[in-house]
Amino acid sequence: MTLNELRFIVAVAQERNFRRAAERSFISQPALSLAIQKLEEELAIKIFERGKSEVTLTPVGSAVVEQAQRVLEEAARIREIAKQGSNQLTTPLRLGVIHSVGPYLLPDLIPALKKFAPEMPLEVEENITANLDVLLRNGKLDVIVIALPFGDASILTHALYDEDFEVVVSTEHGWADRRSIKAQELAEEKVLLLDSGHCFSNQVAEACPDLNRKGADIQKGTSLETIRNMVASGLGITVLPASANSPRYRSRLLKIIPFAKPIPSRRIALAWRKSFARTQAIEVLIQAVASAKIVGVKKLG
Repeated sequence: MTLNELRFIVAVAQERNFRRAAERSFISQPALSLAIQKLEEELAIKIFERGKSEVTLTPVGSAVVEQAQRVLEEAARIREIAKQGSNQLTTPLRLGVIHSVGPYLLPDLIPALKKFAPEMPLEVEENITANLDVLLRNGKLDVIVIALPFGDASILTHALYDEDFEVVVSTEHGWADRRSIKAQELAEEKVLLLDSGHCFSNQVAEACPDLNRKGADIQKGTSLETIRNMVASGLGITVLPASANSPRYRSRLLKIIPFAKPIPSRRIALAWRKSFARTQAIEVLIQAVASAKIVGVKKLG
């Protein structure tokens, strides 16, 4: 059993295709197939079911691949330990961010991060929580920004800030002069929310359970900025995180109204694999968020 063989099975598991896995591993497909067959024979198990259209993991194969990923990460950690005297802040950091955070955090985070780690660029992936979770566990992302709760024993998290939710209506809406809105009142209106799968929509629905009842007037949108513009046109109302309502995003066609207590809110955090070796990169990222001027949030220690 070699590290290369472990890399090959991880590549096949992620690509679900031997040809693509071979291309990604810079090896011929016959050589990759032979190496995996050799490993299966050595372990006396079948790791993959080879179908005509797709390769799938067997139950025991899934456990083997998961362990192989951990072994590869630990091997990478050995290299990092050996380079402790060198700077961990000179190579790109692969950062995942949920859609309802990315546009409102990154413009303030990037300038702050430049001060702490000027030679460490960010490779950013914006996606829903479920997809970021998979990418993080597969090692395709180093750290992600998500809403808590999140993760398990293999994942470390660090809470960054809390932010309230706010109601947004057009200036022509009947609520435009209201000083506050009760969460249960949302179900009386046409509410625009992000598509299913976005954790922010789920959090809004949890804050107002009546939105889950049959007959509630809900319309889905692809992004918070698209929804904001639809509300400005008079289509309905929405709920946005406070960071999305900072002065740079405000419109004269919209009115922002706070919720009455108890105010719905969320806690935003960093999450990374426990085996991730670049601890300095995580530390400066936390420092950068702490120093960034993010309007509408309450920073945490």
